[in-house]
Amino acid sequence: MRRFIPISFCILLIVGCASHPTINPHLPEAGKAKKGYAFSTENVFPYLWYRKGISDKSEIGLRLGLPFYGTGIDYSRVLYQKDNKWDMINLAWSVNPNFNVDATYYKFKTKIGSDKFVKSRWWGLRGMVISNGITNHTSNRIGILFGMQRNPRWGFEMGYFHDPTSIPITELFNPKWDPTADGVSSRFSDKPMKDKSTGFPSEYSRLTGMSFSIFFDLDAPKKEKKK
Repeated sequence: MRRFIPISFCILLIVGCASHPTINPHLPEAGKAKKGYAFSTENVFPYLWYRKGISDKSEIGLRLGLPFYGTGIDYSRVLYQKDNKWDMINLAWSVNPNFNVDATYYKFKTKIGSDKFVKSRWWGLRGMVISNGITNHTSNRIGILFGMQRNPRWGFEMGYFHDPTSIPITELFNPKWDPTADGVSSRFSDKPMKDKSTGFPSEYSRLTGMSFSIFFDLDAPKKEKKK
């Protein structure tokens, strides 16, 4: 089962050409650092991530991708916290074929499990700006995400961020939709879904708005083997 998750994910891997930060599912702690790696639909290769608490309210994160896809920096700030719930804002900048800047408002909730691990789940609203994409155009997106970490070793996050000027929301799940077909508004026909020179999804593609990542914590304690 432990091998099935990363292998299955690699099979599903696609080139989404935009990337997002791996956030900390728990409250930041001043001076505390966490590191690991992640697989995501947005990147061709896995990337390394590192996070360090600046205070009990803020945290900075770094990502390093291969050759550079997924590389980026982000900053998180807790805005409100009560008991096992808190709200947080995250600002991120990422390097990829479609350079993107994100602003995400998260809502977290935790629960202590039977193994004493503090399980976490969250959802968020994200605004995403690609100021100069792979076809040299701009795309502004907004959408929702949710994530979960139920054990100390790994967690996941998924979401979708839509650009209403590139494809009608009613055609989102229509794989045969053609922006150049007769009767389609001209505001969609001049927005290519792929980059002609590379074949990568453009800043307008629905694939660019898809996000799914599985992250692994290298500082997590190893699972004890049953005797």
